[in-house]
Amino acid sequence: MFLGNTTLNLDAKGRIAFPAKYRNTLAENCQSRVVITRNPRDNCLWLYPQDEWHPIARQVAKLPALKTENRTLQRLLLGSAIDMTLDSQGRISIPSDLRQHAELEKKVVLVGLGGKFEIWDQAIWRTNNEQALAAAQEDGSGLSAELSELSL
Repeated sequence: MFLGNTTLNLDAKGRIAFPAKYRNTLAENCQSRVVITRNPRDNCLWLYPQDEWHPIARQVAKLPALKTENRTLQRLLLGSAIDMTLDSQGRISIPSDLRQHAELEKKVVLVGLGGKFEIWDQAIWRTNNEQALAAAQEDGSGLSAELSELSL
């Protein structure tokens, strides 16, 4: 399970190096093979271990293509997806179109979300995080039905 967040440097070639704790897990579970794609709702990228990605990709591919919103999701997720393998130094190279989508600059944040990661530009991550915390602290901030049933 991938948890927490880590600030990383994006090098001049568009590469990030995964922390060792994640490299070992990725090597054991998916032979260091990952898939990176757009997050269709936020200015960030999703990175899945390949074995986690395949069931999601199959579900999205099976959506009826006659519905506009399904085609849009298929184009954004599947059409942007890139298969990669971490190199010998635990790095991946993020393609320029995906870097542009997420507005990635020199500092990026790798956020563990259980079975996947998000990759954010550090400044955008901070702004979104501060806004989310402020909204959560407001009186009357509602929770989804799923969240209200959790015992945290």
